Amino acid sequence: MRIAAAQLNQIVGDFHGNTERIIAAARQAAAAGVRVLLTPELSLAGYPPEDLLLRASFHRGCEEALQALAEATAGLDLHLVVGHPHLQEGRRYNAASVLHRGAVVGRYHKHDLPNYDVFDEVRYFTPDNRPLVFEVDGVAFGVIICEDFWFRYAPECTRAAGAQVVLALNASPYHLNKQNARLDTARENVSRLGLPMLAANLVGGQDELVFDGLSFALDASGRLAAQAPAFVEDLLIVEVATGAQAAAARTSAPTPAPAVAAAPAQVPAQVAAQPAGQAADFIAAPLPPDMAVEEQVYSALVLGVRDYLGKNGFPGAIIGLSGGIDSALTLAIAVDALGADKVRAVMMPSPYTADISWIDSRDMAARLGVRYDELSIANCFDAFLGTLADEFRGLAPDTTEENIQARIRGTLLMALSNKYGSIVLTTGNKSEMAVGYCTLYGDMAGGFAVIKDIAKTMVYRLSRWRNTRGEVIPERIITRPPSAELRPDQLDQDSLPPYEVLDGIMQMYMEDDRSVEEIAAAGYPREAINRVVRLIRVSEYKRRQAPVGIRVTHRAFGRDWRYPITSRFRD
Repeated sequence: MRIAAAQLNQIVGDFHGNTERIIAAARQAAAAGVRVLLTPELSLAGYPPEDLLLRASFHRGCEEALQALAEATAGLDLHLVVGHPHLQEGRRYNAASVLHRGAVVGRYHKHDLPNYDVFDEVRYFTPDNRPLVFEVDGVAFGVIICEDFWFRYAPECTRAAGAQVVLALNASPYHLNKQNARLDTARENVSRLGLPMLAANLVGGQDELVFDGLSFALDASGRLAAQAPAFVEDLLIVEVATGAQAAAARTSAPTPAPAVAAAPAQVPAQVAAQPAGQAADFIAAPLPPDMAVEEQVYSALVLGVRDYLGKNGFPGAIIGLSGGIDSALTLAIAVDALGADKVRAVMMPSPYTADISWIDSRDMAARLGVRYDELSIANCFDAFLGTLADEFRGLAPDTTEENIQARIRGTLLMALSNKYGSIVLTTGNKSEMAVGYCTLYGDMAGGFAVIKDIAKTMVYRLSRWRNTRGEVIPERIITRPPSAELRPDQLDQDSLPPYEVLDGIMQMYMEDDRSVEEIAAAGYPREAINRVVRLIRVSEYKRRQAPVGIRVTHRAFGRDWRYPITSRFRD
């Protein structure tokens, strides 16, 4: 018997488009002999709908789409499990409906609602504790939704209701090493019950989130039996064995991962007492190769850019190319995401721009084949200084004059964006955003922050990795000391600790919530710790005005990081 997970790239609120993609997947699955097709969490509405869920018209649109989907798939010989919001008696539920022959034959409401990191489901949904099990060809399938398998209650209830195979609808966004956490958690809470599990995960970019797909099947022992590729749509088909064939598959399974072995061996008495019916398990299939960390992150950034522009209707992207590594990496990502014909690079030299910055920018633009223009800001800068001459008389130049240059560049880029409709991709990295090494209405001006969640040390790693696929970033851009080039002989490290130190402190303090004492115990200089922590605190007002950007860590500035601007708390 064949079952499948449809790994889909849906768009929030695009009921027609989302329905059509599900129909196409259902037809493909039925043609391949699939008997049960699983779609991602809220696949009909897109994830996360956020406050659209508070609108009655949104729910009406979703109900109409569900009916249209049921009618369109009525002639297919399969059970289709589709995720959608469900409004019932004034309460909103995160639901999954089982469609068969044009009718809803079962419905499940999510039990465990996440309310941490980027998740805010308690704001919108009501939890439910009723399991759903349906039978196809003698095999009992239990339905759960995403967060449900991160805890034990829902899987245990599903098994208690007689399920032999668990189906999990997912909308689990990417961050570094997220798939390992998913697999370990599923083994801890599902495999320990002796149940195989198929999970269908969303794929694609949605605002600052990127969903990586990697839909997977774990057999009853916790072995990874099948897995879809990352960052692309896919139909993952799994063979379900029953009876003696299932027993043989379990006997031949290798030792499960440590997370399974470490899980409690006993099953609660009320669960173990339930009849399980004949054994069911998955037959292992070839697995796609693992991706290196750099490839994961780079692929997430490419997909995030492609979907943000594509789903929002932007015709292309404009990037201020400086000759530095941040703008170089952003340009490479944009071209890989959109194609060279949809990307424009603009070099805006000032009196402090080094010759090698011109040379390397021209070189990189030529390597990638993008339109490249140079707009000098010298005359604009002189005009600003002339206008402010009386006001600034007798005052020494400082960061004010540096920021004027950055703001002139931001104004020019936004003017081009207004005229041609292309979006400005900002080039600031997470290290700079953390400590405020950026200029409001200057280099922060733009519509989408591609590397906003990428630490400077990772910027270098990604640049070198990209060059192994074709050397598009000139080597000197990677090796030269970073500089904003806003005053003579300026280097980043004149104003900041070495990036290896800054990034280490930032990760421990901001991403891992470690104390100053714990960071010092890890070997970082106390002076640098105090400086970085202070800069993180006082730069909050800047970050609140930054454009949205792609999230690739478990804690990014924005929805993950919610610190007050006005605060007298000190660590």
